[in-house]
Amino acid sequence: MRLKPGTSWRDAYERCCSAAPEAFHDDRVLNHWGGIWHRDGRPVPGFSPLDGTAIAGLPRLDRAGAGRAVAGAVEEHRRWRHLPLAERKAMVLAAVDSMAAHRDLLALLLVWEIGKPWKTACADVDRCLDGVRWYAEEIERMVAGRTPLPGPVSNIASWNYPMSVLMHAMLVQALAGNAVIAKTPTDGGLCCLTLACALAVREGLPFTLVSGGGAELSPVLVGSGSLGCVSFVGGRDAGAKVATSLADLGRRHVLEQEGLNCWGVWEYGDWDLLARQIRGSFDYAKQRCTAYPRFVVQRSLFPEFLRAYLEAVGSLRFGHPLAVADPDDDLPSLDFGPLINASKAKELADQVDEAVTRGGVPIHRASLDSGHFLPGQDISAYFAPTALLNPPPSSPLHHAEPFGPVDTIVLVDTEAELLAAMNASNGALVATLSCESEDTFARLAPEVRAFKVGHNRPRSRGDREELFGGLGASWRGAFVGGDLLVRAATSGPDAERLPGNFPSYTLLP
Repeated sequence: MRLKPGTSWRDAYERCCSAAPEAFHDDRVLNHWGGIWHRDGRPVPGFSPLDGTAIAGLPRLDRAGAGRAVAGAVEEHRRWRHLPLAERKAMVLAAVDSMAAHRDLLALLLVWEIGKPWKTACADVDRCLDGVRWYAEEIERMVAGRTPLPGPVSNIASWNYPMSVLMHAMLVQALAGNAVIAKTPTDGGLCCLTLACALAVREGLPFTLVSGGGAELSPVLVGSGSLGCVSFVGGRDAGAKVATSLADLGRRHVLEQEGLNCWGVWEYGDWDLLARQIRGSFDYAKQRCTAYPRFVVQRSLFPEFLRAYLEAVGSLRFGHPLAVADPDDDLPSLDFGPLINASKAKELADQVDEAVTRGGVPIHRASLDSGHFLPGQDISAYFAPTALLNPPPSSPLHHAEPFGPVDTIVLVDTEAELLAAMNASNGALVATLSCESEDTFARLAPEVRAFKVGHNRPRSRGDREELFGGLGASWRGAFVGGDLLVRAATSGPDAERLPGNFPSYTLLP
């Protein structure tokens, strides 16, 4: 096995320097604020989860630097919000076209920086660009009777979807009339986001991109009184801190947080379909907000479920996304690559070991020996597929999302037990019920505390007109997706109550 020629990190970074020399210097990546690229911040070392290769590290700003960046965004917002919609639309579409011209480089950066297999990385870029084109077609009706927010939108997002979630939201927020601030995710995506932002600001978009630690920058990127909205995507602990900071400010906010998305199996028999769906659930090592890490299974169906499950996980392919046997070979078709870093892999291994020690039953533990790797490469960020039956209540795997290729399975005997197990995390983004009866689904689905509940199929974040949100502790603030993403980024009538999950009300769309 060898690295596919032309796909090395050095190749990728040199292409960045050639495509956007204003944003990429030979020795470091720059921050962008106030309409200018700045060699500010303190660069820190970066390493790829693929094989430990040294890559570009974050140019971390301090709090004062973030304050200057926000002030620059406020000035840009004052100009941009008054620009005619036709001009904003033309600039956004020009930025999308420029990103499309660099699509393969953006995807390659996602492979190196966050470990996505090639097909998954390409899909992340394509979903961003296709989605923004749809919004550009629909934007006139979406903003009718609405105005841009009074200040810029501040985005703090997780590392797993830099293009289809973060950049997508930034482009739509700008289309709706707002200047946009984004903090580069600490764990990955720096060069991909920097290149995309460089292409966007060349077309005149009011983008601010800064790097730094959440604890250091959050007081400014969340608490600044000049912001119009705060958009957060991440875990519950960090989200709770953001929510606390926003509690007394009365500011528009969108806080997407994790939940334990559950797949229930009740009075069901299409095991071939379920086996295919189980394999698909391991896409990107379940490092997705809409991944399904918990199966709640009717006890009498467990033998059939187990056969389908083991067939599915036994067919999974994982490893280095750029390793090929021959230079002319296509990049490998993998279900997933590494986790985001070696620390996460170790944390997950420790959680699994602890759960087994306390009574969880390991029904599947694959070996890294079956992975697709380069000879002698660092594999410390990789984790082989694992499944535990009945994780103990004391384990984090019992009630929290593992964000890795680990499934937990809980057996139940009654519908009441099924619903209790599926609602273990006090709210989720998605859920699924595999059951043959339409009547049974119609009766049980409303009792599942998830924003979307699929019948015999998985649910996802969705694209274009599909709405997205969460129930319970998985979401705070305005819902998004479709028209709601634009409504969250614009102002309407004074008495408007946005659909969302707020401290004083929950309004479903």
